[in-house]
Amino acid sequence: MRGTGRRSGGGRGRGSDRGSATVWSVGVIAVLCVVFGVVLALGQAVVARHRAAGGADLAALAAADHWAEGREAACARAGRIAEAQGTRLVRCAVVGDVSDVTAASGAGLFAAQVRARAGPAEPE
Repeated sequence: MRGTGRRSGGGRGRGSDRGSATVWSVGVIAVLCVVFGVVLALGQAVVARHRAAGGADLAALAAADHWAEGREAACARAGRIAEAQGTRLVRCAVVGDVSDVTAASGAGLFAAQVRARAGPAEPE
């Protein structure tokens, strides 16, 4: 068994790349997991932004619809509508028949605040 220059033991010589596919596979899986996590985080941020926008729009419409009852009543109505939409009312201002509200959704890194105004159309 002399003369071949190879050791017996399954080809584990110096130039062997046996097992490298496993290392590459683990690396590719790790990269894909990171990419998947980033995509999920971005999706969560977009959902929070859209939820805040919907809550702000509806709260502003509710406050503008009840402006004649006074600022407190209009803002209380806007707060209930925002809460029903899964958001929280951050700011509410009613000047005349125009309402200006800010609603927030999400928490931490995925928090979003959106401002919305509602009232009659301006004359041309």
